[in-house]
Amino acid sequence: MAEEQVEVNGGIVVYELVGPEDGEVVVLTPGGRFSKDYGGVHELANALAEGGKRVLLWDRPNCGKSDVQVFGRSESHMRAETLGLMLERLGIERVVAAGGSGGARDMIVFTQMYPEKVRKLLTWCIVGGTYSTMSLAGVYIMNELRTVRAAGIEGVIKLGGVAGGGWSALCEANPRNADRLRAIGAEEFERVMTRWLDAFIPKPNESIPGVPDWEFDLIKVPALVVRGGEKDYDHPKRTSYEVHALIKGSRLIEPPWPEDAWERAAEATGQGRGALFDFWQLGAAEFLKFIDE
Repeated sequence: MAEEQVEVNGGIVVYELVGPEDGEVVVLTPGGRFSKDYGGVHELANALAEGGKRVLLWDRPNCGKSDVQVFGRSESHMRAETLGLMLERLGIERVVAAGGSGGARDMIVFTQMYPEKVRKLLTWCIVGGTYSTMSLAGVYIMNELRTVRAAGIEGVIKLGGVAGGGWSALCEANPRNADRLRAIGAEEFERVMTRWLDAFIPKPNESIPGVPDWEFDLIKVPALVVRGGEKDYDHPKRTSYEVHALIKGSRLIEPPWPEDAWERAAEATGQGRGALFDFWQLGAAEFLKFIDE
């Protein structure tokens, strides 16, 4: 299906639907600030569509071709609110919420905020623990704060980055974004980034960034958690066990890809030979089995 657009909270969200029109809707959410078009995402979507699912792919705010947005308790909470309102605009009542890496966090928060819209929750490559949480502060927030304080909003507009290309890439992909950032202004941008930074400060009783452990009690739907890789320091094995323990009745499964899939993907991506999410499609059979149960 061709790309479509919908306005949510004053910003345009770009999305597409893949698969049969009568299939159950699965929202597939990647990590980082990566677009729905980043390598591995469509491949998993196509595999789920072959299993009869209607897959909703979306460029979250601050990803791909969608409009930048800067509000909310954390970036994940902002995206969860955006998705909830987007589903209402599209007339989609309930979905399977599926996401990996940062997308897993986004879908966990979405399920907490909109429990009536979720039939099942599916997560893998979950970020947590001191190393990976503090690492994300550097990926998402610290350069933004340094830049806006030193060079204002024009500096942010020119800022490159990792995990999706940075704000300059967002402005290149969507020419509206430079003016949207100027409208937000340096003062408000700094204020929100400072608030978002708090999510990436490791805290007791907070197994994943920005989500207190008690909030997992809000999740009442069947949930599948894929165990983290043995030496995947970005998505620790320990965190997957913690999330499994926090979601009552959830199921934890062994990874349906090689134990070192993330490390291999990171190495290949660094050498220009692939994308971080290429291995995700190897989970399609397990994901479909869980969805169809």
